[in-house]
Amino acid sequence: MRETVLGGPLPAYVYDPAIVGARIDALRQALPAGTRIAYAMKANGHPSIVDAAAHAADAIEVASAGELEAAAGTGKPLILSGPAKPDALLQRAVERDAVINVESLHELRRIPGRARICLRVNRRHPALPGRHRMSGVPTQFGFAEDDLDEALQAAQRHEVLGVHLHAVSNNLDAEAHAAYIQGCLEWSTIGHVVNAGGGFGVDMTGQQAFDLAALGDLSLPAGKTLVVEPGRYVAAPAGWYAVEVLDIKASHGTWFAVVKGGTHHFRLPASWGYSHPFTVLEVDEWPYPWKRPEVVDAQVTVAGEQCNPRDVLARDEPVTRLRAGDVLLFATTGAYGWEVAHHGFLRLDPPAFRIVT
Repeated sequence: MRETVLGGPLPAYVYDPAIVGARIDALRQALPAGTRIAYAMKANGHPSIVDAAAHAADAIEVASAGELEAAAGTGKPLILSGPAKPDALLQRAVERDAVINVESLHELRRIPGRARICLRVNRRHPALPGRHRMSGVPTQFGFAEDDLDEALQAAQRHEVLGVHLHAVSNNLDAEAHAAYIQGCLEWSTIGHVVNAGGGFGVDMTGQQAFDLAALGDLSLPAGKTLVVEPGRYVAAPAGWYAVEVLDIKASHGTWFAVVKGGTHHFRLPASWGYSHPFTVLEVDEWPYPWKRPEVVDAQVTVAGEQCNPRDVLARDEPVTRLRAGDVLLFATTGAYGWEVAHHGFLRLDPPAFRIVT
């Protein structure tokens, strides 16, 4: 019965790779001509998503040995990021001719041979709004501005392309983001590449949107190449997470829908502290001889299958009718969904993955 909903067993992630290409194309149209777009693979490393991104983007940004090897199969240029790169990873990056976003003097000195590099700088600037701030505040990322002269001296045996200035994750203030990128372009005097990273935001609740029109006034100085590394903006709208409702019950005045699935598949609502909206897909078949548990015209909290009270995907979401056996479809789950979930907890089964073709 449940196998007939969304084409197979649940829980499942459903991905539409065409959306990935469309989002990259829209971003390209909004940015200055000649901007190079590198898909941040950490957002979603499923082969179908990576292949679609590779087709539309100019490069793939990776942050681990596993991502480096997987992305190498796309044939696209590679960019390696991350604050803790082991010697073996640096060696493989040089062998793959990846551009290395270098984080420190010690890392710079450990790169073997001659490499193409950008210096990641944690600039002195007002911190951008967003979920995770990585520059303009104390973090483990990049060089301090005061260390740049020493870094340039140590980098003489390498090809220094420019700077990497990724500042924030999931910024929904498009005007502030555009102003930051413009500031990066005007600030840098090192090389010709100004990699402003990603951070183009997506509101998983659907209440806000990143306005690409704000990027239309960006002015690219002569001799500069702008690089951006979108991940969430590209992949989030391309995914849906579908779960079956196993039970409906009330506890201390709150209605709960208990589902097969949870934060071991999709962790963001719990880790970020928000309620993720869903759509109810009604399933009329009911295989049991007793009355079907249901709730009508009420607010429902969606809890997962773990022995963990924090295993919650949505809180107090209104439903017209919800029954045991129905399916909940969570949209905008194509980025940092399965990738950041705690897969091994309780040895619960992974979700299925289905691709829209």
